Amino acid sequence: MEKFVEFPENFLWGAASSGPQTEGNYGKAHENVMDRWFHTKPEDFFDQVGPDIASDFYHTYPEDFALMKKIGFNSFRTSIQWSRLIKDFETGEVDPDGAKFYQSIIDEAKKNNITLILNLHHFDLPAELLDEYGGWESKHVVDLFVKFAKACFELYGNQIEYWTTFNEPMVIPEAGYLYGFHYPNYKGKGKEAMQVIYNINLASAKVISLYRSMNLKGKIGIILNLTPAYPRSNSQEDLDASEFTENLFNRSFLEPAIKGEFPKKLVEVLDKDGVLWESSQAELDLIKKSTVDYLGVNYYHPKRVKAQDHPEQFKEPWMPDQYFEEYEMPNCRMNKYRGWEIYPKAIYDIAMDIKNNYGNIPWYISENGMGVEGEQRFAQVDGFIEDDYRIDFYKEHLAWLQKAIKEGSNCFGYHAWTAFDCWSWNNAYKNRYGFIAVDLKTQQRKIKKSGYWYLDLTKNNGFVYDLEQKVE
Repeated sequence: MEKFVEFPENFLWGAASSGPQTEGNYGKAHENVMDRWFHTKPEDFFDQVGPDIASDFYHTYPEDFALMKKIGFNSFRTSIQWSRLIKDFETGEVDPDGAKFYQSIIDEAKKNNITLILNLHHFDLPAELLDEYGGWESKHVVDLFVKFAKACFELYGNQIEYWTTFNEPMVIPEAGYLYGFHYPNYKGKGKEAMQVIYNINLASAKVISLYRSMNLKGKIGIILNLTPAYPRSNSQEDLDASEFTENLFNRSFLEPAIKGEFPKKLVEVLDKDGVLWESSQAELDLIKKSTVDYLGVNYYHPKRVKAQDHPEQFKEPWMPDQYFEEYEMPNCRMNKYRGWEIYPKAIYDIAMDIKNNYGNIPWYISENGMGVEGEQRFAQVDGFIEDDYRIDFYKEHLAWLQKAIKEGSNCFGYHAWTAFDCWSWNNAYKNRYGFIAVDLKTQQRKIKKSGYWYLDLTKNNGFVYDLEQKVE
């Protein structure tokens, strides 16, 4: 049975992106860690395409904002690059050219009646701070990040309503220290990864505390990638594996951000195993009182977990895998180009978890999307890409999200990933995610079929869908 899937009034519709994935490196005085990775190991990136040009947003932003407006956006998230805005990391001195560029972005968004959500960190730690201090292992870097945030707030604080401190902070220890698929590509550094988790939580809390001390009128939050950890069975062993996975990969940032405390069971395990982070009572008190105004949630896929069959293999060096093991659920739907399960119902489960266990805090979907390799195969003779697979993906997820909203979840917006095709870590442009296609040779833009569908969605504040088949 077809029904109209309707969303609340004043819902935020748009998409997310980031500075390091779109701007290119024009005029930047410093490398970030992703720049460093490409410049030292270009072979790690699909077709050896790096971020030096990316989607050329540095030059094309007026056209890009006009196209976003054309397909119905009322909001857009991007990030301020620490490595572009700050000239001297120790003093926090601002680079005038960087400051001028971000002011131009703000002005252009306003001109197009697009609300900006500005994020302060999107996997783009300045490489010099990794070299000199060990990056997020260092509490000095935490304090330097606060100086960067202060510069952002002084420059733009009265112009921006929505700020976020970090995007997907769990990826930094997970990918950079545990499993080695993000720079600095460390593997098996479990104890260091736990300190990174703590230090980033501390950095976020310090920035939130600073923001509030400046009496700015906007809101400040954090963006977390939440991947529900579904147990293989109801056996106690599998349930324990699921709980540990949730505590580490989701709640180690979710609970400090909203409740001001780390998950007690996680702290007990890390303490028992001798890998608990170094902290002070003053720091913990600051985290306790510096919680977020709202939450951004990036959702792409779930985790499927079971009890670890060989925990002894992960004790020396210490790795969290001794407490769980991921597996692929039989007969699940997969995006084979990313190896990610497609499970739209999880967006509902996340919404209900926030409603029932986190005070029904205001939140929004800050990323959700799908791309496949070789999307050009869907192009017509004139280059128009008929990406129906993406439209179907969004419809399913939005139907589950609307069900959660009807049941009381306090969700105020939905941002797809992403507005226009952008560069990604390792993947480069292998999987395209945009509503707007980007020709990398000419940097010409062309709206895809999904972009016109999004315009209809935002005009109508909803869409017609077979709810009974998919969501009931």
